[in-house]
Order: sequence, then C-alpha cells, then structure tokens
Amino acid sequence: MQIDEKLISYLEDLSCLALSEEEKVCLEGDLSKILSGMARLNEMNTENVPERSHPFDHVNAFREDEREASFDRELILKNAPECSGEMFIAPKTIE
Repeated sequence: MQIDEKLISYLEDLSCLALSEEEKVCLEGDLSKILSGMARLNEMNTENVPERSHPFDHVNAFREDEREASFDRELILKNAPECSGEMFIAPKTIE
C-alpha cells in the first residue's frame, strides 16, 4: 500500500482530525513503519501452526457462582440521609 498525501488527507477527514504539515509527515513515516512490520509478518512460515483465537490453552478460569450473604439492608439504609422503603433518595442530577 502506498502512503501518500492523498491517503493521509483521507485518514485525517475520516478521523475528524486537523493535522499540521509536520504531523502529516510524521504520520506518513509511522504508517510506513507499521505496514512494513505487517509485511514482515506475512513472510513468516505458518504452515504447521494451528489457528487459535487465544494465545493460551485455558478454557475457563472462572469460579462457580455461589450465593453469599449480602449486607443487611436496614443497616445500610440507616446511614442514608433520606430513604423511602428499600431505596436511597438522592437529589435529581439531570433536568
């Protein structure tokens, strides 16, 4: 892929950015380095490498869900400046 002024302007419009000339030159160099690095990856021999969606063999490292006792609602509501039944009453923040 050719990195030129036209592509940089397109990316600038696409990302809603306003770049200075110095930033455009820097971006052009950075994009060229990134694409050349990706081209090097295409040269790697991956013939006998299995496809993977994850780099590790772990399937599921999560624990089982277990019910636990929660805090006492009345104790929590006792600290509220104002409450109604089972809920805190807070000042309105959006009009």
